[in-house]
Amino acid sequence: MDQIVNAVCLNMAERHEVPITSVEVELFYEEDQGFSAEVWIQGRSRYLIEANIKEAIMRYVLNEYQLRVYPSQIQLDVEDEVWADIAT
Repeated sequence: MDQIVNAVCLNMAERHEVPITSVEVELFYEEDQGFSAEVWIQGRSRYLIEANIKEAIMRYVLNEYQLRVYPSQIQLDVEDEVWADIAT
C-alpha cells in the first residue's frame, strides 16, 4: 500500500507542480464503487478513480524501475489493505 500511496503522491505533485510534502492520500475500496483515493493538495480535496490510480502506478513503475506497464497489467486488490499486482 505504501508504494501505491507514494505513486499517487508523486504523480499528483508533478501534475500540480507542488512539493510532494504538500500532498496527502487516502485509499478506499467500496463494493459498489471499486477503488478510489481522496487526495489533498495544499488543503484542497479531490477524488481519484481506479483509472487515475493505475496511471499513477504506471508512471511510478516507469520512473522507479524503468519498466513500462499498462493498465491491463495492473490488478488492484484489497484484503487488510489495498495492494497492486503487476503482471509482467
